[in-house]
Amino acid sequence: MVHVDMDAFYASVEQRDNPDLRGKPVAVGGSSLRGVVAAASYEARPFGVRSAMPSVRAARLCPDLIFVKPRFEVYKSVSAQIRDIFARFTPLIEPVSLDEAYLDLTDYLDGRTATQIAREIRALIRAETGLTASAGVSYNKFLAKLASDQRKPDGLFVIPPEAGPAYVLTLPISRFHGVGPATAARMERHGILTGADLHRQSLEFLTARFGKSGQYYWNIARGIDHREVRPNRERKSIGAENTFFTDIFDLPAATEALAPLADKVWRHAHPRGISGRTVTLKAKYTDFQFVTRARSLPHPVTSAAQLLAEAVALLPQVLPDARPVPRGVRLLGITLSALCPLPEGPAPEQLDLFG
Repeated sequence: MVHVDMDAFYASVEQRDNPDLRGKPVAVGGSSLRGVVAAASYEARPFGVRSAMPSVRAARLCPDLIFVKPRFEVYKSVSAQIRDIFARFTPLIEPVSLDEAYLDLTDYLDGRTATQIAREIRALIRAETGLTASAGVSYNKFLAKLASDQRKPDGLFVIPPEAGPAYVLTLPISRFHGVGPATAARMERHGILTGADLHRQSLEFLTARFGKSGQYYWNIARGIDHREVRPNRERKSIGAENTFFTDIFDLPAATEALAPLADKVWRHAHPRGISGRTVTLKAKYTDFQFVTRARSLPHPVTSAAQLLAEAVALLPQVLPDARPVPRGVRLLGITLSALCPLPEGPAPEQLDLFG
């Protein structure tokens, strides 16, 4: 199993195509008050600039940051080039996004090792696109993903079967793919800070506290992941969520927090020519209970602004909390579902019945 992850993909494409940007801190995204960072170059990251960060904050952290408008059609085209390279080695390719994918090489080694093929893939990407990629090689998806993060950027890391279970034990729980900030915080309250701590927990303990995810956590603490590479996986929804350091109690703060989430969802949908007719708002309270509210539209969403507006319209149904002692919101999420092709023109207007 190989996981290939392009290094700072959008920003690297911009630096490749504009030599004046090379070696400088670059953020792909709008610089307006409502802007959000879609990608940050490695020169910007030491300042704390990260993707999904509000542009205003990014500019404060890095005063010399250069903002570049995204060119999603270009990124989509380069992604197709990279996908073509993958297809020379295996038909079992599971794209995760424009810039990363899982490859199952089990039946396509042709006398080589997966590590040799991963090295060749990275060399071809560099030669044919001028970009760098990091790759992780292991015996399942969970470990291959961990491995690809180990030596970024432009790195290759291998976790062999005999080393997998022990490797997992050394990691902080926040590094585990599939354990988000909120779940990591819950685990830490139970004294689970590392893979070794997670390994010590019984399956009964984990399922009692984390529901059906408990089995997954029990498995990955032992280096076990039975998920297969699914090349024809049908996407049913596109979503993004964020857990906040400070709980939210009012609508203005919640509205501001939703803006980068709507942008992130649209950045995943728009380059693929995808939209959807149903917008769902998710809110998790400080007691970890959550609610969802959804609205189905007569026509597909056509912009990030419309997606944000629909999500904001659902906010009064979750804030302020109706309990005698109002709970703050620790997490908000937006999901676009009932997916369909993105309309090429503006959405048709709903006619008035008596017009």
